[in-house]
Amino acid sequence: MTTYIDVNCDMGESYGRWTLGNDEGVMPHITSANVACGFHGGDPHVMRKTVELALKHGVAIGAHPGLPDLMGFGRRRMEVSPQEIKDYHRYQVGALNAFVKASGATLQHVKAHGIQAEQVLELDPNLILMVMAMTKYDAEARKTKARVAAEGFADRVYADDGQLVSRKLGKDALVTDPLKAADQAVLMAMEQKVKTITGKTITAKVDTICIHGDSPGSDKIVAAVREGLVKAGATVKPLRDWFKG
Repeated sequence: MTTYIDVNCDMGESYGRWTLGNDEGVMPHITSANVACGFHGGDPHVMRKTVELALKHGVAIGAHPGLPDLMGFGRRRMEVSPQEIKDYHRYQVGALNAFVKASGATLQHVKAHGIQAEQVLELDPNLILMVMAMTKYDAEARKTKARVAAEGFADRVYADDGQLVSRKLGKDALVTDPLKAADQAVLMAMEQKVKTITGKTITAKVDTICIHGDSPGSDKIVAAVREGLVKAGATVKPLRDWFKG
């Protein structure tokens, strides 16, 4: 059987004169782009340019909505109601979708930034909801009729319970060696497993593998991941081309 896998990355998180990540270097190596929608990162001009860059490289486009917190990059706790979160989500997905439609393309997926949860069914039942594998969010999302794709990380270290270890561990929380990141991606894609910080091997069923675009050397990491997956025999394609969920 053919093993299909998607490779995604958060894109378009620059804002105004502030630049984050290496979109030009990363985009050629991924198959799906999670485009920031202006609340935690990005702005209308960056959104347009990111959509154009994705289409130039044949990359599928997804919305990456976040909380209205540019200064804190959407990672600070905010007192917001479930309805407010839903409104923020709809506002952002709609905004990005306008740029995507104007470019003659179709929005593939939604991946929330930070603590958000959302309902994509009301927007479009064909949209894919990208969630982190082995989380409560993953389990709850699968109770709905949404199309749910499980995400694994090539550049982050896992704990024995399947969660990512805390970023407070500094470098120990990250996989910065491109070859090690590639090995982790291959293990997840080909064997549905991942090695944890203690050396234990656990099950990790994933449909898409993420690399953080704002990590140092992200372009080298994502290139190594893509090359490693192809050498291992995986077919690297956007979710829209093969995902049945």
